[in-house]
Amino acid sequence: MSGLIARQGDLAVGAGTRVTLHFSIHLASGEEVDSTRRGKPAVFVVGDGNLPTGFEKAIYGLRSGDDERIPIAPADGFGLREKANIRTLPRADFPNAADLVEGMMIAFAAAGSTGELPGVVTTVRADTVEVDFNHPLAGRDLVFDVTILGVEAA
Repeated sequence: MSGLIARQGDLAVGAGTRVTLHFSIHLASGEEVDSTRRGKPAVFVVGDGNLPTGFEKAIYGLRSGDDERIPIAPADGFGLREKANIRTLPRADFPNAADLVEGMMIAFAAAGSTGELPGVVTTVRADTVEVDFNHPLAGRDLVFDVTILGVEAA
């Protein structure tokens, strides 16, 4: 043994760790789109699916007290925009069709599950409605501004 003893505060973010952090997600323009900084910090176990894999990998090796601004490419964040995720649906399928406006977010029942799938209305026509089911941040370059508050074994 080399005589080195890992202390709790020396543990780095990686597989098998529980991480407590504050973060903000910014668009490349600087606009903030999400943040924990005005509330409770986020706590997650690396690999539990609470953060996109690209965000997790970006903080691998960071330790308690580290404060970083990390660029996240679309493929590493919320994915690329997929044309297949934009659907044209009959307007008659919407119970409140008269209230539909572009930019409106609607929750749809997710096929095969009890969850919901959000979609954004992009175009309203006389007989059809175009809905974008891509994540709103898909295809966007992001900046992950993160402060690691604690890292411990999960």
